Amino acid sequence: MYKTKVIAGVDVGTSKVTVLLGEIHEGSKLNVIGLGQSSSQGIVKGEIVDYHLASDCVHAALLAAESQAGVSIDGVYLAQSGGHIEGFPSEASVNIRDTEGSVQQDDADHVCSLAQGRELPENRTTIHHLRRPFVLDGRQVDTPVGLEGDRLEVSYWTMHGDSRKISDSIHIINAFNLHVDDIVLAGLASSAAVATPDQKKSGALVIDIGRGTTDYALFMGGFCMRAGCLPIGGDHISNDLSIGLRMRLKQAESLKLRYGSAILEHKDKTERVWLNNDFEIGDRPIPLWSIEKIIELRVSEIFEVVLKKLGGQFNPDKLASGVILAGGTSKLANIDQCAENVFGIQAHAGDNSAMATGELKDTQFSTALGLLHYGLQYQSENSYSKHRQSSIFGRLKSLFQKA
Repeated sequence: MYKTKVIAGVDVGTSKVTVLLGEIHEGSKLNVIGLGQSSSQGIVKGEIVDYHLASDCVHAALLAAESQAGVSIDGVYLAQSGGHIEGFPSEASVNIRDTEGSVQQDDADHVCSLAQGRELPENRTTIHHLRRPFVLDGRQVDTPVGLEGDRLEVSYWTMHGDSRKISDSIHIINAFNLHVDDIVLAGLASSAAVATPDQKKSGALVIDIGRGTTDYALFMGGFCMRAGCLPIGGDHISNDLSIGLRMRLKQAESLKLRYGSAILEHKDKTERVWLNNDFEIGDRPIPLWSIEKIIELRVSEIFEVVLKKLGGQFNPDKLASGVILAGGTSKLANIDQCAENVFGIQAHAGDNSAMATGELKDTQFSTALGLLHYGLQYQSENSYSKHRQSSIFGRLKSLFQKA
């Protein structure tokens, strides 16, 4: 008999910590049963800079989620983000050994093992090996086993991060007497919530813009071709407003939320909005043109950096589903139009309707929902208990040894 398991998706963001609890029945059905949130402290641009402060806010969110659901957590899926995360392509090829030229499972396993075999620099830990399609004698195939051919190729996009920084986030969960079942790149988790399998098949670029980081993932043919994380987000915009308009950061954030637009709409430079309750110099008018122009430049800059990171992998002709936006900053007015101007393809706001209802449809919950999706996916696989646990312990062995 399958035991019901309660898993948690934990998203430690720059502005807040979000914990969603999911109850898995019979290894294939997931019900979201609890939500806990707390304001972040000790976390800058997705990275822990004060262990004790960060622990307090993560533990507060975990407690709130358990209290709301009235259950205890069995395992945690933990999002990873931050500027320390990097990726690189790795590929390999093998000659088919079967005398009749039919690809065997051993051939596929062998070429995958070779492609994943590249050693990382010291103090780096693998987060994901994202497999791209196989290529058999020059033709792209999803599953090569059973097909005839002479030479099989495969490539991966390998994501890795700073071992110590990943270890810090795992230790915070362990200190709550919980076990981390797996770590997942935040951008991939968000993609699981806001992009459907059909959209990934037809091609989509998912961009999750949070307060301190921007995570992205590029899908073509159903495969993730490239993913990454930038240490810039909504704070980047507020900081420039603060500097450009000579005001405190909190005031700049308020102006961004009230009057912000990612496209310059008000071109009349005499049009003003009022900044009230400035106790240093009193109420004062602010040109609306200046607010919008600064925001447009900074948002465009974020998208242009993503475009540069994608390099030759970005092909607008293969992205029929366009750009899908998620994260708190994606609520900025006209940000979809700004994305269209930079990427040259349609863009729209994502939502979590495929996975959630009510308030959880808001994209602020995309990463945590996506983590539950990963948990369900691997819980439902018969190989979970052996393959998956050995996988994470293999990847993180050095971290636990140092703990």
